[in-house]
Formats: sequence, C-alpha cells, structure tokens
Amino acid sequence: MHEPAWFRWARVIVLSLLGLFAIAPVYVMLTASLKPLPDVEGAFRWIPSHLTLSPFIDMWQTIPLLTYLENSLIVCSVASVASVIVALLAAYAVSRYRFHGRQVFSVTILSTQMFPGILFLLPLFVIFVNLSQDTGINLYGSRTGLIITYMTFTLPFAIWMLAAYLDTIPRELDEAATVDGTGPLGAFIRVVIPAAIPGIVAVLIYAFMTAWSEMLFASVLTNDSTRTLAVGLQGYATQNQVYWNQIMAASLTVSVPIVVGFLLLQRYLVAGMTAGSVK
Repeated sequence: MHEPAWFRWARVIVLSLLGLFAIAPVYVMLTASLKPLPDVEGAFRWIPSHLTLSPFIDMWQTIPLLTYLENSLIVCSVASVASVIVALLAAYAVSRYRFHGRQVFSVTILSTQMFPGILFLLPLFVIFVNLSQDTGINLYGSRTGLIITYMTFTLPFAIWMLAAYLDTIPRELDEAATVDGTGPLGAFIRVVIPAAIPGIVAVLIYAFMTAWSEMLFASVLTNDSTRTLAVGLQGYATQNQVYWNQIMAASLTVSVPIVVGFLLLQRYLVAGMTAGSVK
C-alpha cells in the first residue's frame, strides 16, 4: 500500500523530535563533563565557552572510582551468570517435564516480581547479620552477600523467561538425541542449550543490566570497600561541593563499555525476546 506524502513527512518529523529528545540529555552530559566546574554551576549554555579534560582526570582521584567499577563488574557478572545457570536448569524442568505443582511453581516465580524490593531489604539484612553471628560466614558488606541478594530478584524472571523460550524449541530435538543414545542431561547440554543461545543471552543481558543499575540493596548491604558504582557515584557530592562535571565524566566513562556490549549483543536480545514472547 502506497503511503501518503503527509504520512511520510509526519513520521520523519515525529522520529526526529523523539531522536532529539533522546540525544539532548546525552549532549548536556557530554558538554558538562568538558566544562570547568564554575561554568557548570553558572548559566547554562548549549555551546561551552571553555573546554577542558580535567574532569576526566580528576574523577579518578576524587573517589576510588576504579574500585567501585571493579566491584560492580564482579558482582553483576557473577550474579547474572549464576542466575542464568540456575534458571536454565529450572526452566528446562518446567518446560520439558510435567510434575505435581508445576503450575503453582511457575505462578509463584512470576508473582515475586510484583513485590517492591524494599520489602526484602530488612529480612535480608537480618538474615545476613544473624548468619554472621551464628556461623561466622560474613555476608553483610561482602560481594558474596550482594551477589546472593541480586540473584533473589533476577532469578525468578530469568526462570520464567527461559521457560517460555525453551517451549519454542521442538521437543523432537530432545527425542532425536535420546534415540542416538544420549541421556536427558546430554540432550540438554548438546541440543537444548545451543538452540537456546539467543534466549540465554537475552536473559543474561537483562540480569546484568538489572544488577548494574540497582541502588537500594547496594546502599545498605555494602561498605566502603565493596561499594558499587550506583552508590559510589554519590561520593562526588560532598558537604561543601558537588563536582557536577566529574559526575558527568564518570557516568559517561563507565557507561561506554556497557553500551558497547549491549550493541554487540543486541541481535541476541531481539531474537530472545521475540521468541520468548511467543508461547
């Protein structure tokens, strides 16, 4: 069907406005990160009068940004990978086997996403403190404790998403592998997992991004040495001064590897979300 000229022009105008609306904050962040602090605190200008790279240099000395970045990468990577591994095993059982309580289990897993995270903050804090007192296993203020915490809210959605994706993979593939002499575990590893790569990557990205941007649990369950980026960036705001240019510079710097990784894995994300939504 031939599109009217007015419709094409309207689409171009609307998309252009949406593009400007999305790019404008990034442009403001970039220009602010290249300005001296007095210029950032002064009257706003779309075109900076003075440019400097000092915020990108000073941001490493104002706070231990590298330590916070290391903590975030380790915690988010381990939590997302562990969530996917556990979720993949649970999703395979839900997708391929019919057992008593299967439907209840699936509904319960999904219903946990309805509760706000702050409801789990105090129970987790009490559990970690009591566990440390009773067993000597120190989870409060540690990376391990934060990894377990992040898994509590990334794992349920990962199970639900992967179960929906595995349902799209024909069971005939499992049966063919079984006929060839491969057991259920062998069919799962050799057949199902390779076919589910797009869904696995999509869930992995979701789990990582959810953990990366989490701030509530990280602000309570960490200390100075295990603080993540989401909390650590607050260190640029002191009692006497807010280093706005360094905040912008640090935010842009730590966002680059995440954006690049997201763009490289985007095709898996689209394929996984599309297939997972068809059940």
